[in-house]
Amino acid sequence: MTKPLALTIGEPAGIGPDIAIAAWLKRRELDLPAFYLIGNKAFIVERARALDVRIEIADASAANASELFADALPIVATGVTATARPGKPDGNSAPAAIASIRHAVADVIEGRASAIVTNPIAKSVLYRAGFSHPGHTEFLAQLAAAVGGSVPHPVMMLWSPELAVVPVTIHLSLRDAIAQLSSDLIVKTGRIVAADLSARLGIAHPRLAISGLNPHAGEDGSLGSEEQSIIAPAIATLRQDGIDVRGPLPADTMFHAAARKTYDCAICMYHDQALIPIKTIAFDDGVNVTLGLPFIRTSPDHGTAFDIAGTGRANPSSLIAALRLAARMAAASGA
Repeated sequence: MTKPLALTIGEPAGIGPDIAIAAWLKRRELDLPAFYLIGNKAFIVERARALDVRIEIADASAANASELFADALPIVATGVTATARPGKPDGNSAPAAIASIRHAVADVIEGRASAIVTNPIAKSVLYRAGFSHPGHTEFLAQLAAAVGGSVPHPVMMLWSPELAVVPVTIHLSLRDAIAQLSSDLIVKTGRIVAADLSARLGIAHPRLAISGLNPHAGEDGSLGSEEQSIIAPAIATLRQDGIDVRGPLPADTMFHAAARKTYDCAICMYHDQALIPIKTIAFDDGVNVTLGLPFIRTSPDHGTAFDIAGTGRANPSSLIAALRLAARMAAASGA
């Protein structure tokens, strides 16, 4: 039997529990891959009651989750109880979210799950509890390093059927992003993207399009020199590696429908350059994928939405897309 996906609870006070329940209710209609939610049963029962949803919920383990999935939402306990009410994080929120992530990583590394899908966390809640990482991605990299011995270089890809994008620099001010941009960072990112598109998405010969940094890709140096001094040398190195790569390209002409057909992933220089186009094109069903880890991790491309938690208004489309993509990547890589 195919190994199930491990789904973390995310921030308990957010919409993660809501969309997990909503996704399971659509399992037959949408032929979803089997998954189990890592949390505690009493909390999910209470959330289902708040949502006024009739749902079968079962205590489970990764080993029997796939068997239970057709008839009940499998819940794998961590030993840490979530108690937060919708929209109101409490003192148990951070420990419950962190325990769920740790459990998911252990399950996938030890071969009990095929991939991890993470529900949204509230960074401010985690920071108040002493969490020292900028977010999910860096924490996952540390957990992977504890097993593999070296810290991987995680790369954030936002994926949809219409467009996949990767920002070379991520959660930095624009000033800091430009300061940290380097040929080495672009090369490292490009290599990871090409390798994972091939190994985990089944794209035999990935085509990468690399943006410029400045308007019109610098206009031959008249609008900035970074294209010539940083980006072009990185592209040359990637080509020497045998990677199909084009650029530097003007970012304002990379994302229309005809242009998108010419590449499999756009690598952009900073956060908004990558995320504005994909969130415009695929706001409801975009997926956050972490490349460069020794396991598969996807996530809905949205936040905790405290204002609508427990109301039944949360849209599960991005989680459903994340579950499907995780299953596709697991199948392609034989996980």
